[in-house]
Amino acid sequence: MTGRAPGSDEGSATVWVVVGVAALCAVFAVVLALGQAVATRHRAGASADLAALAAADHALPGRDVACAKAGEVARAQGAEVVRCVLVGEIAEVTARVRFGPYAPEVRSRAGPPMAALVTVGR
Repeated sequence: MTGRAPGSDEGSATVWVVVGVAALCAVFAVVLALGQAVATRHRAGASADLAALAAADHALPGRDVACAKAGEVARAQGAEVVRCVLVGEIAEVTARVRFGPYAPEVRSRAGPPMAALVTVGR
């Protein structure tokens, strides 16, 4: 005999500690995954912005040169250009960054300030 009373809750603290630690680990994993998703989305946005600026800066030689430069800048940022459109001097670029199963796409536009006002005013 162990000398314990029937229905005793001796040792239940260990079970509660294990359950609590498992719950904290699960919450930590979810927060970490959300943080990585947000960081990936921001990286995609920054890549799209820089690629659009590069494309707009090289708009005069034409779409092929401008979009090639946008792709080069996006690759340097760890992203890929999904779509590149050049209308006059205004470049619209969509960039994607992959992180595991998560692959956000962000669209950005760039061009001369006055050209953007004329396009929006239509």
